[in-house]
Amino acid sequence: MSAFQNSLTDLRRSFHRDPEVGFDEVRTKAKVVRCLCALGVEVHEGSGVIGVLQSGRGNRTIGLRADLDALPIQEISTHDYVSQNAGVMHACGHDGHITMLLGAAELLTRNPDFDGKVVFIFQPNEEHGLGARAMIDDGILEQFPLDEVYAIHNLPGAPLGEVSTRAGQICASESLFEIEITGQGGHASMPQVGVDAITVGAEMVQALQTIVSRKLAPSTGAVVSVTEFLTDGQRNVLPGTAILKGDVRTRLPQDRKDVERFMRQIADGVAAAHGARADTTFNTEFIETINSQEPTEAVVQTARNAGLKVIGDRPPMSFSEDFAHFCAAVPGCFLLLGNGTKPPFSQPLHAADYDFNDALLPIGAALWAQLVKDRLPKRKTT
Repeated sequence: MSAFQNSLTDLRRSFHRDPEVGFDEVRTKAKVVRCLCALGVEVHEGSGVIGVLQSGRGNRTIGLRADLDALPIQEISTHDYVSQNAGVMHACGHDGHITMLLGAAELLTRNPDFDGKVVFIFQPNEEHGLGARAMIDDGILEQFPLDEVYAIHNLPGAPLGEVSTRAGQICASESLFEIEITGQGGHASMPQVGVDAITVGAEMVQALQTIVSRKLAPSTGAVVSVTEFLTDGQRNVLPGTAILKGDVRTRLPQDRKDVERFMRQIADGVAAAHGARADTTFNTEFIETINSQEPTEAVVQTARNAGLKVIGDRPPMSFSEDFAHFCAAVPGCFLLLGNGTKPPFSQPLHAADYDFNDALLPIGAALWAQLVKDRLPKRKTT
């Protein structure tokens, strides 16, 4: 193992031992700042941390993003760098993403043979879909106008270092819905004198499944899931109110809008048929992540030139990604990097025994650094 990989491994495991959840990444941000300052990178702090590396006089600017936050999960791993913070762990590999980006910063400061600017973006609160928007609201895109922006996410179960991406939609949106049903509570022995909210809700749950099966084309890949059914009923009391909560995933903005429209129609129609009322809220937490053509082609070419296995037109992922807000504002590419095919590196993201593969650290760092050099002109020597 090289000295570079050893240093990255030590750094990644230090992040793993001390995870912090979204918008509370105080120690994590401080450590990132120390690492960037030690490299001589210009640092700006706000919702997240921004590092700026200028080489030559070029104005073309490439943005690279890593996510900072951990998850509220109790780790069950037994390795010697297990989380020291009860109920919090890096179960999605963000500790590895941070370290790969810091590794790229080190490689680029060592050999800045490019003409232009690199903006290293360390984003908070990706897991709740709030961090990218916070950084954009801070003015990152006005202060550091980006020509292109990129993000890496590890992919458990894929061969180590395998790059997969696609132009167009790569990650789904996530919307949360809540339908509050108001009927008329009553005695369990006399249901005819009230409006049983459970009966209305049960019919509504069934009807909502027809959105995907009968109202959208099967190829849309949309998912509508009712995940909670809450009522104020008791042992011999029919409920007067019920609340349905759930989750919607779509691949395209129009599908998302159609799902919301059909959901409101169904909720209102079923409620009206029973003499009840339905109040529906539909909030999109993550928009769809849409990769631009040219940055995606650049990733594929750089990865192939580096000798990595590449899937350039992978199927879209069903999970959602906060990086979508950057891609909506700037031409960008979100790519996946194989984390390995054996446990714990193949364990699902968000699993309590998942772990990031340290062998991936130098691969990801080198890929980032080479991508910057491929996308910026070569610095002229005098």
